[in-house]
Amino acid sequence: MDQVRYGIVGTGYFGAEIGRYLASRPDAAVTVVHDPDNGERFAAEVGARAATSAEELCAAADVDAVVVASPNWAHREPVVLAARSGKAVFCEKPIALSYEDCAAMVEETSRAGVLFMAGHVMNFMAGVRRAKALIAEGAIGEVLFCRAVRNGWEDPQGAVSWKKRRELSGGHLYHHIHELDLIQSIMGPAQVATMVGGNVAHRGEGFGDEDDMLLITLEFGPDRFATLEYGSAFRWPEHHVLVQGTLGAIRIDLQDPGCELRAPGREETFLLHRTQQEDDDRRAIYRGSETDGAVMYGNPERRPPLWLRGIIEEELSYFTGVLRGAAPLAEFAALTDGSAATAAIATADALTLSLRESRKVRVASVTTPLDPAAV
Repeated sequence: MDQVRYGIVGTGYFGAEIGRYLASRPDAAVTVVHDPDNGERFAAEVGARAATSAEELCAAADVDAVVVASPNWAHREPVVLAARSGKAVFCEKPIALSYEDCAAMVEETSRAGVLFMAGHVMNFMAGVRRAKALIAEGAIGEVLFCRAVRNGWEDPQGAVSWKKRRELSGGHLYHHIHELDLIQSIMGPAQVATMVGGNVAHRGEGFGDEDDMLLITLEFGPDRFATLEYGSAFRWPEHHVLVQGTLGAIRIDLQDPGCELRAPGREETFLLHRTQQEDDDRRAIYRGSETDGAVMYGNPERRPPLWLRGIIEEELSYFTGVLRGAAPLAEFAALTDGSAATAAIATADALTLSLRESRKVRVASVTTPLDPAAV
């Protein structure tokens, strides 16, 4: 198609920025939006019309593809409606808050034969793509261990955002699914999941009910492991991913942006984002705040920072290109059939069960719950 006509469900902080970028492209247009709070205002901004429901938007004749950027808990219905209307779907992360919902969404889009892409935007960071390419070429040998840390401190807020309510956002584990998805894109789906933690420092008025300290161990088969740390109960903030192999290691630093390969006889440093300006923009923001990212970002009245706009542009450029006939790239295949997003949520569900029941959980017990061998 010469021009992809988009409908957008949810035009808050992220959905609005997606819409602005799409409206700026000569090969795309935003024709219909739906958001009970921000829809009318944003429709006027991009020259679209405001629909009164997701059903109306998905059924519109002048919509070729639907972007679902509603809050985390409200993704399944518009994705299913879009699929049943024969529309391609781009769904923000996490695509759902349970494996059951993910599986239903994948089933509907697969049955309809429509493209279903998950907004796991971390995969479109230039440094992440370079790191994966180095791993694929064997620069660090066989991957044995990954460690991801994404934590900081959260002060009381004037209002409690939906992002801080577990039933609506899933909490840190689901809302910040990026690092878990990245590790599984490198190591494959986890087999056994263990999580400990809780809400240790953020109770009472001014806070939601999400756990603010989550400590995770994942097992990927013989002698291959990962650990992750999430939360807003950490006074010394950290944000990085370290990949350890038999021949070397790669560190992806998201707080002091930059990436580094270390292997015998070979060292390489490279940017995290597309340009030094984008890396510097991210660095300045992190140095200026210790606040958890779900508080730092997400206000519909604000525009995302330069570095975040850059990766939004990269993923939506790819999605639009594939819709217009560009050849899909193998590195993103699992992002455009729902499998990567579903695998991440399956592991998150297993981790949630582990925390609740204080035990190790096989991820297969989530994906095949009727199989006694999976428990």
